[in-house]
Amino acid sequence: MVDVKAGMHGSNRLIIFDVEGVLVPKRRYLLFETAKKVGLRGFIKIIAVGVLYEVGLLSLESALRKIFKVLRGLTTSDIFQLYEGIPLMPGVEEVFERLNKVGYKTALISSGLPKLLVKDLAARLGVDYAFGLELETANGRLTGEIGGDVLKPDGKAIVLKKNLEKEGLSSQDCVVVADDRNNLPMFRLCTLRVGYNPDFLLSAKSDFVVSGDLSEILPIVTENVLQVPSSPLSRSEIIREIIHVGSFLVPFICIYLLETYLVFLLILLATSLYSASEVARLRGINLPLISTITWKAANEPEYYEFATAPISFALGIMFSLILFPAPASYASIAILTLGDGFATIFGRKFGSATFPFNKGKKVEGSVFGFLFASVGAMLFVDPVKALVGAATGMLAECLPLPLSDNLTIPLASGLVLTTIL
Repeated sequence: MVDVKAGMHGSNRLIIFDVEGVLVPKRRYLLFETAKKVGLRGFIKIIAVGVLYEVGLLSLESALRKIFKVLRGLTTSDIFQLYEGIPLMPGVEEVFERLNKVGYKTALISSGLPKLLVKDLAARLGVDYAFGLELETANGRLTGEIGGDVLKPDGKAIVLKKNLEKEGLSSQDCVVVADDRNNLPMFRLCTLRVGYNPDFLLSAKSDFVVSGDLSEILPIVTENVLQVPSSPLSRSEIIREIIHVGSFLVPFICIYLLETYLVFLLILLATSLYSASEVARLRGINLPLISTITWKAANEPEYYEFATAPISFALGIMFSLILFPAPASYASIAILTLGDGFATIFGRKFGSATFPFNKGKKVEGSVFGFLFASVGAMLFVDPVKALVGAATGMLAECLPLPLSDNLTIPLASGLVLTTIL
């Protein structure tokens, strides 16, 4: 694979970027920006459609058609005005400045954004090709109907193939940077595949996985590096992991201070306040204290979109408390907080080897996570059961699964511990 990539330089290489989740915040345009024009009822409809797509009950085409039906009656000027308020993801301008300087051909392919918006973004970044949805209008207003090759099941691959033929290039000359399963058809046409904060399917299929600043892809696509170098934990990541590991105290609060159901309700209340704060933040309203903590603990991509990780983390703890009896519930929380927390810390600090089935996880991180999870679980169950529970939890942590590991770790370890207790 390395020898093939080594032959791709400058104008002989085409780099394709997904747009939402890579260049602009994921789902922010269709969810939060459009809410300013369609009201609360339309906002709820769009969220419901998005959830049905995420869980696999709606195809991408069906979901988008339903969403744009909600936008029926808006003008193209309205659509453009909403788009102009969306910030670029961290590092985007630096990436395209470098790629343009080197002489690479670049393309943007989006299934969720209208073509007029993708073309505008391409013009701002100096991109060669731009593809997106075709909007049907009547008297300057959206009819709710959409079209274009990108809507089809293999639509992005169809567009890419046409572009490769136009440029006289093959898959050996092609690089793709994407974040979700909708881009998998393009992966078959590219020799180098980079997952940027990818979902579970792309984590398994990518050659490299990058998170944080988009500029981290530059050594991969321009210098043909063999692995992504580890970067030190940022201040926000340190705060995030302190919160993560510090939640290990929850079982002790249940044992010595408050009833379990009361702890559950307090976490539920905090999660609800956080969710309301995130919706408000994306609409330009900051809530005291909660928004401050979010800004200090969020990673760079989360600054510009709804940060869901704290919600899944809180749900993982709450599910453990209500689904499993003590001490299995306490041990599963220890495995989540200590295991996952220290897996991230040691993976970033010392990690060099990635799992072949999940390029986003470091082997060294999972090993240290297992050790800390085992020690934490031993405070609540005997050593053998703690080791079994920790091994189960850290297996869930490193596997590319459709659910967040904030949920899979406590659910898997709690179920196993409940069974063997």
